[in-house]
Amino acid sequence: MNATSQDHARTLGDATASPPEPRSIVADRHAPRDFYLRRVLALADGVGFVAALMLTYLMTGYSAPTWKLLLLAVVMVPVWIAICGAYGLYTKDMQRISHTTVDDLPGLFHALLVGTILLWVLSRLLPGDNLVFKSLAAGALMTGFVTLLVRTLVRRFAPRFLGPERLLVIGSSSPARLLVEKLQRQGTRDQDVVGALTGPENARWPLPLPNLGALDVTDLEAIVREQRVDRVVIAAEHPDSEEMLEMMRMCKHLSVKVSLLPALFSVMGHSTQVDEVEGLTLLSVNPPVLSRSARWAKRSMDVVGAGFGLVLLSPLLIVIAVAIRFDSRGPVLFRQERVGREGRRFRIAKFRSMAVDAEQRREALLGASKDPNWLHLEHDPRITRVGGFLRRTSLDELPQLWNVLRGDMSLVGPRPLIGQEDARVDGWDRGRLSLTPGVTGLWQVLGRTTIPFEEMVKLDYAYVTNWSLWGDVRLILRTIPAVLSQRGSN
Repeated sequence: MNATSQDHARTLGDATASPPEPRSIVADRHAPRDFYLRRVLALADGVGFVAALMLTYLMTGYSAPTWKLLLLAVVMVPVWIAICGAYGLYTKDMQRISHTTVDDLPGLFHALLVGTILLWVLSRLLPGDNLVFKSLAAGALMTGFVTLLVRTLVRRFAPRFLGPERLLVIGSSSPARLLVEKLQRQGTRDQDVVGALTGPENARWPLPLPNLGALDVTDLEAIVREQRVDRVVIAAEHPDSEEMLEMMRMCKHLSVKVSLLPALFSVMGHSTQVDEVEGLTLLSVNPPVLSRSARWAKRSMDVVGAGFGLVLLSPLLIVIAVAIRFDSRGPVLFRQERVGREGRRFRIAKFRSMAVDAEQRREALLGASKDPNWLHLEHDPRITRVGGFLRRTSLDELPQLWNVLRGDMSLVGPRPLIGQEDARVDGWDRGRLSLTPGVTGLWQVLGRTTIPFEEMVKLDYAYVTNWSLWGDVRLILRTIPAVLSQRGSN
């Protein structure tokens, strides 16, 4: 065979050879960190279930023989873990960056209902005394409480042993820079942003991160392996380009989670729903509508919560009032005009934490403020000794429960601003006034004075456009650890 024939045969062979097998995008197992976190959560749920069963036995005097109690525990522990898994209680930590134990409540509630029914059925099938309603109800409540407790402890201490979730940012944009700054400002052990992959077109949006490479699939694979990346955040200006799609496929192949920062993030929120038309994915952003029933439910929660809080905390309120009177001259309560719903003015009530001439000294101190939009001082000379303690613990806010009962405020809502601050809010951001201002809200939970004025306004706008009753409950529950941490207190 001559050279020409050999070349022709080689060419024909290359043309007819089967193409290389595509890389599998279905991983055999979760990444190591997720693999162990799922199992630690499952183990914690099992231990919590057994502990709750024992506590219920001791508290209710359930007279079942020991062998039946042990058999119930042995059979129900794997069943309980399977139920929790069915309601996604072991996958949400992998799917979301900011998942907390409070977010487990809806799934845990359903799991408790199913688990309680199965426990009652199993108890009736076994010989011996059956579980009565009192024991079942106590067991469900105890299981829910213990499960939330152990899950909180696991999420609190797991990063010490498993390490933080390592994030890699792909691309750059103005929203991406904001996201990175927020992640870094959190200062938690849960996430560690290791660097970014950016292209020349992203030069006008430099990120406060080391640039680890170019927007290239080969660079991505090498860096993910070298940096042990757990999650990739795609924040490119054109996330639907073929280059970005190839990178997403590579992330799937490497068993790396992907979070996509949409270009329209400022008008999207948790009310966004994933839709589809014959396999084509759509994101539906629904208009904010607060129906009469929703307003009634929100107001009912306000009245019940504020009334119960005032009665329960009345001894503490008296002690604080006496301490203020002994500490400095002046009234116990501080009243100030704030801007409420639809721009209506009202007088807010707080425990006085400053000297009586604090308002007269405000203008003179604005020049030293860390934020030009409002007065934020590292050490405010107007604050009294008792006032400093009240502010750090947020106890000065308690009289606002009376504002809630009056209807001027809500338990959860946008931050009530003074007139000078409200005058700086314009455009669509004034939509934050569509709902009644709240004692707590997104700003208070996420960091208070560590969040600049402009971002606080956007958080309030996001709260209004994505309102839900469960969202209010969630923020109330998240307020407790936020207050205890004293993060951002002024």
